[in-house]
Amino acid sequence: MATTAAVRDDEPATKFAKDQLKSIIERIERLEEEKKAISDDIRDVYAESKGNGYDVKALRTIVRLRKQDPNERAEAETILDTYMQALGMI
Repeated sequence: MATTAAVRDDEPATKFAKDQLKSIIERIERLEEEKKAISDDIRDVYAESKGNGYDVKALRTIVRLRKQDPNERAEAETILDTYMQALGMI
């Protein structure tokens, strides 16, 4: 009998937790849909740029580099240059 009373006492909290969980899942699903739509838009822009004669690989590299901190980018470029010199590539 004590367990039945305990279950009844937890019902509002359980309902709240279920509603909260459902809300979280629905938000994640909406964001996943938005992410896919944005990914599709980005792919379309790259396709358009390719159609206009731009090198997509170079564009992707530039976008990646622009995200980096300037100091980190300079350090990475210095290391790359050092390795390329050591290998006789430049």
